[in-house]
Amino acid sequence: MRTGRTALQAVAFDELSTAQLDAWHKLRAINPMLDSPYFHPGFSGAVHAAGRPVTVYVGHGPTGEVESLFPVHRDGAVLRPVGWPGADFQGPILAPGAAYPVTGLFGDGVGALEFDHLLELSEDFRPWITGSRPSPFVDTTGGMDGYLSRASKSGKDNMGQARRRTAKAEREIGPVRFVADSLDEGDLAKVIELKRAQYAATGAKDYFAEPDRQALMTALLRTRGTEFAGILSTLYTGDHLLAAHFGIRSGGVLHWWFPVYDPAHAALAPGWMLLRELVMAAPQLGFARIDLGRGDDEYKRRAKTGETPVCQGLATRSSARRALRAARESLVTAAKDSPLGPQLRRVVRKLRTIRR
Repeated sequence: MRTGRTALQAVAFDELSTAQLDAWHKLRAINPMLDSPYFHPGFSGAVHAAGRPVTVYVGHGPTGEVESLFPVHRDGAVLRPVGWPGADFQGPILAPGAAYPVTGLFGDGVGALEFDHLLELSEDFRPWITGSRPSPFVDTTGGMDGYLSRASKSGKDNMGQARRRTAKAEREIGPVRFVADSLDEGDLAKVIELKRAQYAATGAKDYFAEPDRQALMTALLRTRGTEFAGILSTLYTGDHLLAAHFGIRSGGVLHWWFPVYDPAHAALAPGWMLLRELVMAAPQLGFARIDLGRGDDEYKRRAKTGETPVCQGLATRSSARRALRAARESLVTAAKDSPLGPQLRRVVRKLRTIRR
């Protein structure tokens, strides 16, 4: 397939050449917008190895040099970014400001590219974007002191409350113990168990209903290093797991992915207690930012020090596909804004497959 000067070649992830993988690392290194762990080849490789095939559309320039790489899943005629529906940042790996031949993806039976957390890395995606929502982050430079110098009043207040509630938990339940980077697969299993219970309670689609996604979490936990790795953080009171979080890191960025807490102790706001511990530990762990991921959760609004827009949309030449997408987005918006309560809000959660 060719569009303009760029040829796109569909390659299975495990068939990428050393030169193509080297180009992935080089392009990512020169584009600061790609510092999220979702853009690291380690994420695509882990997803592929866990059982969901990943195809990488490799873009070559006129002299054969690799200009872009876009890891996706193919579902019939539709492409979706790697990790779907669990990827909070999406898009091609390419140099800053470079063009991307979106319609060059079409052909060989492919008729559409769907995305819901796209970074606008190239203006070529703009005609296909139907909306944009903020993805908040926490700047952890300087640890807690640095955070408090940048946080909103509500962020500062909630961190202060988390400190007091930690002391209360120690008095009433048991000694508080924080493990920043645990390798305990039993604790990971508990995270998945608590997350699935949360999905069931809220009516959200169960992300972990697919066995390959549980396998992916285990594989990521076993991936070590600072360049790319899974990271499990736990907060205990005595021998009791009060809260935990499983995410992924790359360099100075931690992505906040699957936070959980024991609902029996919800009054303590243990999620804030855990987040406070991670912010304090950030300098030792090498994190300068925690990406919280797109979502309407109040704690994200309170905790954030900034935000990055992510886009949703559908690239296709099919007017029927575009009409169907528009109808779905209208239903989501109507359900979200409706005063009719939990029933319609559950529709929103299912349509968006919110995982948090």
